Amino acid sequence: MGRNGVFVKVFFSTYLISLVILLAIDAIWLSIMGQGFYRSQIGHLMGKEVVWGAAILFYLIYALGLTVLVIQPLVLTTGCPMQSLWRGALFGLAAYATYDLTNMATLKNWPALLVVVDLIWGTVLTGGSSFITFLIVKHVLKLA
Repeated sequence: MGRNGVFVKVFFSTYLISLVILLAIDAIWLSIMGQGFYRSQIGHLMGKEVVWGAAILFYLIYALGLTVLVIQPLVLTTGCPMQSLWRGALFGLAAYATYDLTNMATLKNWPALLVVVDLIWGTVLTGGSSFITFLIVKHVLKLA
């Protein structure tokens, strides 16, 4: 397989693995925290039903950003799992801060506790997902 073939194979494998891991871990978090914590913080804003199209689109885009900006460049170069952890954590912090701090700045009474919990969660979720994906792609599947 040529260089381009390896790049494409690594990209799609990394993307799909990161997507599955993000979805699985976040589903667990949301099933535990959704009805209690989030409802107590912003229940008055929450809809009765999830808008699945928007949720799916978020995860597809988020996993794409994580793959392109964090995991794949590391898989194809350094091979350092700790870099995937801290770079993924930074990506998660930045993304979740964009959402939460924008809401805090523009919406009336956006809860500070929610901001803190969400920033920690986004950092842990994305750093952990990046780290696990990196290990699977680089050391289990040995794609690069």
